[in-house]
Amino acid sequence: MEQLPLEGMPRRLFSCTPSRLNSWLDCRRRYRFTYLDRPAPQKGPPWAHNSVGASVHNALAAWWREPYERRTPLSAAILVSNGWITEGFRDAEQSLRWRDRARKMVSGYTATLDPSDEPVGVERTVATRTSVMALSGRIDRLDRRGDELVVVDYKTGRRPLTSDDARGSLALAVYAVAASRVLRRPCHRVELHHLPTGEVVEWEHTDESLARHLSRADQIAAEAQEADEAYRAGEATDETFAPSPGVLCSWCDFRKHCPEGQAAAPDKEPWDGLAPI
Repeated sequence: MEQLPLEGMPRRLFSCTPSRLNSWLDCRRRYRFTYLDRPAPQKGPPWAHNSVGASVHNALAAWWREPYERRTPLSAAILVSNGWITEGFRDAEQSLRWRDRARKMVSGYTATLDPSDEPVGVERTVATRTSVMALSGRIDRLDRRGDELVVVDYKTGRRPLTSDDARGSLALAVYAVAASRVLRRPCHRVELHHLPTGEVVEWEHTDESLARHLSRADQIAAEAQEADEAYRAGEATDETFAPSPGVLCSWCDFRKHCPEGQAAAPDKEPWDGLAPI
């Protein structure tokens, strides 16, 4: 027999990640397809630019796990080759060309690093709680600079980045809060490392700006939790998970299940997100 809830018991915290919160903001229909529908609608084909990003992230994580003497640019390039993901490319030739480009990106980037400067964490999972949510996520790299922690996020996209990208990132801000609480060290600085250009864009948060981001995350979590509960109770309406048609619909994994998205933006080939070589 199912246990009845006790009167006056606090509401269960909403378990989420920054990706889940951003998905709710971007498109509620995609959110439903991703997190609620079981079985989920079939996704479209894998994207080549995602394969590049995953291959680069995996190689950089593996590089820091190598013994000190093997943390060389050549070793980084070999790690890219060994873990190269081939999904989404037009053909084997395009995949190999991008593998070589990724090797150069990663080897060039690691040449700028001090292999003895051990990070506090690589692919480190951190978590925190508020009165609304239990949030967790994985940081690409967590550095220690003096007495403070620094959140480092790798980027491989074709678009150049600015400090506004670092300042406005909800994920980076909540990672900073969570890292500070887990490791009991202050964390205000967040950095985006753009491997295609070698640029590092950064932002130094204040306690107040981090609190604003966390409050915003709480608001998003509360909205998503209410929609989740309506869905499970069979009370969700079409408006609850309405789509947000726009240019990004070309890149949606669930595009073929969304007439509004198909009408809003043209189809893309799986390799169209790659920058010209």
